[in-house]
Amino acid sequence: MNYIFSLTMSMMEGVQYTVGLFLITVLFSIPLGLALTLLRNSKNGVFRGVTGFYVWLMRGTPLLLQLFFFYFGLPNLPFVGQYLVLGRFEAACITFILNYAAYFCEIFRGGILSVDAGQYEAAQVLGFSKWQTNFKIVFPQMLKVCLPSISNECITLVKDTALITAISVTEILYFAKAAVNRDTNATAYIVAAVFYLIMTYGLTRLFRWLERKFHY
Repeated sequence: MNYIFSLTMSMMEGVQYTVGLFLITVLFSIPLGLALTLLRNSKNGVFRGVTGFYVWLMRGTPLLLQLFFFYFGLPNLPFVGQYLVLGRFEAACITFILNYAAYFCEIFRGGILSVDAGQYEAAQVLGFSKWQTNFKIVFPQMLKVCLPSISNECITLVKDTALITAISVTEILYFAKAAVNRDTNATAYIVAAVFYLIMTYGLTRLFRWLERKFHY
């Protein structure tokens, strides 16, 4: 028990990075994903093409590869690399925000497409502007449809934070690997799994409550 307690205490140091990365990614990637959705649904072909390419690129390449590019690759770019040197955690935040924004963009786009065209016509009859139509009519209905997918992405995000151990950010898995290598005992992996399970369970309960709240 003393060994498990010591493992738990050491991994608590990594929780700040795991939870911090999760919160920063959600805080910035959801608004960015919504903005990308609006651009992708715009009448401007250039906006649609650029955002479509961005979503295809970010969803079509591994998150770990993107993480390596932003941390190891950017500083090696010719001419501008010296100005693009990022810290480990900063590189992780930027990578996760840009990656998850692409996924949220597609989730929100699917939600908007699910809104009946008659809703837009009714808004025009009532004299609503485009922004009023989006914020008062379209987005609330979109959110109801998108909640299960947002929930899945957030749970995936918690597990994906473990990838930042590849660039030596001292999150939960980093301490678990160090303990296993030091003690040749796999107990640390079990303790780390409990941390992730607790976080994903909390998110699952939160989104179930939100789904009940928006079920009308």
